Amino acid sequence: QVQVMESGGATAQPGGSLKLSCASSGTPFERTAMGWYRRTPGKQRQLVAYINPGGTATYDGSLKARFTISRDNGLNTVYLQMDNLQFEDTAKYYCFVDPFQDSKQRVWGQGTQVTISS
Repeated sequence: QVQVMESGGATAQPGGSLKLSCASSGTPFERTAMGWYRRTPGKQRQLVAYINPGGTATYDGSLKARFTISRDNGLNTVYLQMDNLQFEDTAKYYCFVDPFQDSKQRVWGQGTQVTISS
């Protein structure tokens, strides 16, 4: 019933920017927490950021200076603005939705690939 779809992944140069989008449906958006994980071969899955229904955001400390998460309740969409991209940002980025802020009900998107290449 709850569906999540990411978009915006692409190949970018070091120092460039990308903006990822994650649209959700099937759950009251104003009652959901949403966020992003990323996975790179050879690394553990990393929580990038998440945002609660009121717009309070939390980031991995190493990424806070370059990444910004936001949400548009009218569009049922969460965004991840990524600036000053680095090679180590190469990963598949997965959006998740926690209906009613309940992580036990977490729904995942299929992921969108971000590749940083010179």
